Amino acid sequence: MKRIFYFLITNLAIVLVLSVIMNLLGVQPYLNANGLDLGNLLTFSFIIGFGGAFISLALSKWTAKRMSGAAVIKNPSTASEIWLVNTVGSLSQRVGIKMPEVAVFNSAEVNAFATGMTKNRSMVAVSSGLLGTMTKEEAEGVLAHEISHIVNGDMVTLTLIQGVLNTFVMFLSRVIGYTVDKMFFNTRRGTGPAFFVIRIIAEIMLGVLASIIVMWFSRKREFRADAGSATLAGREKMIAALEKLRMQQIPSALPKPIAAFAISGAKANGLRKLFASHPSLDERIAALRGH
Repeated sequence: MKRIFYFLITNLAIVLVLSVIMNLLGVQPYLNANGLDLGNLLTFSFIIGFGGAFISLALSKWTAKRMSGAAVIKNPSTASEIWLVNTVGSLSQRVGIKMPEVAVFNSAEVNAFATGMTKNRSMVAVSSGLLGTMTKEEAEGVLAHEISHIVNGDMVTLTLIQGVLNTFVMFLSRVIGYTVDKMFFNTRRGTGPAFFVIRIIAEIMLGVLASIIVMWFSRKREFRADAGSATLAGREKMIAALEKLRMQQIPSALPKPIAAFAISGAKANGLRKLFASHPSLDERIAALRGH
């Protein structure tokens, strides 16, 4: 219930901010007496598509903390917290970024994620299950993987790709809806019900295609983060961490907005692989071993 509440609050904030931006910029309705104004439609689609993606990125740390229950370690007191903070500090220093916030979320699953708007305003969070299950060598491999995500700028790059695709989905779905409404339903004045029905259908279909592209990129960045971990912490540590994850029987309980940046994603078979944010653990282990 709490996750749903924060999800709704975040999206409401995005809608309000984007509405203010469009009013300030004087964006006019894309449907008027003269028909479909492609210029205003493109501006509208751009602001909604990119604006929503970047506001979500700006709120990513706040949202991740609330939705996962991650608590930032401000004054490490236990041996595991001290080791965790020191290891993240050492890895971030080696790659030349500011120390990320370090957090722990209470979950039996073995997982971790990184988030944040920029390389120097990021957060690395690990589950209590990871700290209790993995050896320090395996956990270091996971932390190096998350630091690699941050250094590679994966959060920003994924946001840019999502923004571009959001823009085109919104723009093309409305053009398709308007064209079909005029050409096949002969609506003379304004738009008819067909415009809204076809627009929604087109948004769904184009959205599915956009998701396939986003998830393809997401899987590619996992391989890059694994390679980055192999360089930072050592290939055997990363392989050992992935092998430990392969033994896990507990399904990920992380919310979808966070799960894409976790060390491990849900298992997928068949066509579901097209929508998987992570490659299979077997593929990742084979890639590290050079197979």
